[in-house]
Order: sequence, then C-alpha cells, then structure tokens
Amino acid sequence: MIDLLGSDKVLGSNMVFSRGLYRARRVIRQSNLLIISDKLQAISMALNSVTLHRSLLERYIHYHPEYESSLEPLEVEEDAPRVVKLATLASGVANVGPMAAIPGALADIAMGDMVCHDSSVSLVENGGEIAALSDRPLDVGVYAGSSPLSGRMGFHLLRDDFPIGIATSSSTVSHALSFGNADAAIIVARSASIADAVATAVCNSVRGDDVEASVQSGLELAETIPHIRGAIVIRGRYVGKVGKLPRLLKLDGDIEDLFKASLHELMPHNVRIL
Repeated sequence: MIDLLGSDKVLGSNMVFSRGLYRARRVIRQSNLLIISDKLQAISMALNSVTLHRSLLERYIHYHPEYESSLEPLEVEEDAPRVVKLATLASGVANVGPMAAIPGALADIAMGDMVCHDSSVSLVENGGEIAALSDRPLDVGVYAGSSPLSGRMGFHLLRDDFPIGIATSSSTVSHALSFGNADAAIIVARSASIADAVATAVCNSVRGDDVEASVQSGLELAETIPHIRGAIVIRGRYVGKVGKLPRLLKLDGDIEDLFKASLHELMPHNVRIL
C-alpha cells in the first residue's frame, strides 16, 4: 500500500497526484466529494458542476418546498433543473422521495461533465454514492457501519463494468432519514442516481427482530426493482446478495482506513476508495 500523503505529490491541502491520477477531496455545502481523474481540468469541471447544480437545486426547492419533504415520487415541470429531473426519474423507479436520489444525481452529472473533457478515469464519490467511467480497473471498498464486515469487502471493477453507479444506504451510519435497520444496503446500477434511490428503498425494507429474515426481505425487494444490476444487504453478521455484481474483494482495512483514498499496488493505476 502506498501512503499518498507521505510519498506522493501533494498539490494543496485537498489534492494529491500519484501514478498518473489526481485525487481531490472537497466539501461543497452538504456534498462531501472525492473526485479522481487523470486530468486536472476534469477535476475542476466536476467541482464546478456540483457547485452549479446544487445551486439550481436549492433555488428549485425554494419555490417548490414539497420536493424536499416528499417521501414519495413527485411530478416535476419539463423545465425543471437537470438534477431535479434526474433524481425524480430515479425516485419513481424505487418508489421513494426524490431527495433520496440527489447525491447520486449530482455524482452522475459531474462524472458526465468529466467525460466531456476526455478524462479516461472519471470518478465522483458524493457522500458514498459513486458514479464512475474508467478505462482502468478500480477497487472500491464498502463501509457498513457497526457490522463486523465493515471494511472487509469491496468490488474489483473491470472495464466491462463501466459506466457504473454504486450507492449505499445505512440506518447506522448516515444522517439521512431511514426507516430500516440495515447496516448497509449496497446497490449496483448503471447510474448513481438509480442506485441511490434503490438503496434507500431496500434499506427501508430491512426491518424487524429476525435479522436473517429482514436481510432476505431487502433482497427480495431489490429483485423486483428494474434498472439495477445487483444488491448486497448487510445487517450485523448477516450478508446476502442478488443479481450480477462486480467481482467481490476481501479487504483488510479497518474503520479508520475507510476515510482514506489510496492507490493499490496490485496493478498499475488501480484506485482503492476506502
């Protein structure tokens, strides 16, 4: 494992360049971002994209406060901001409120803007929701709250897996509203907005004192929702999966490691988000 902060080129307090890739961390209002690319211009484009679309979202909510408070899908105007419409479409797929898909929608839009700048590695993580398109393999770690599996598993993403959206909803980690008991409901889809909305719905369905049965309930719901590739549900020591998922990894990280981003030494230019 390479210590990015110890041996690589640090380009300011929140930017690192290592082995051909830039890695930037920023907080833009409620968006806690990790952005990875081979092009510095693409990093700037993603940051500008999140700033712009957050501003448009906030203005929309000012005039449509029901959008922020609704726990069910809504209809929006044809001329609504792009982020609003993207999250609305995703919420309709999962039958949840549109705000459940906003972090993923912002990641999707920012990642798409990076691709427009010919970035060969375009990854945006927004509070744990990931949108990525890459011509290089990527490794992604999973944080699952208090579960003993937290930091012990992840995905090895190959070129055929991209574009990809990965989202995690948790009743034990996130400050977001949750009605379930899952340590993590992890959804893999083509887009982060769809994955984000479905992760919320699946997490909400993991309920009850029978832990094993609650995990099964979450998996069964995931199987009924279109437009996703697969799901993993974790509660305590119980884990279940359905669908076609990227190759699973066994990791040795601990909880503290999950808040760092490192470059893995298994092959050139792998990125491990931990």
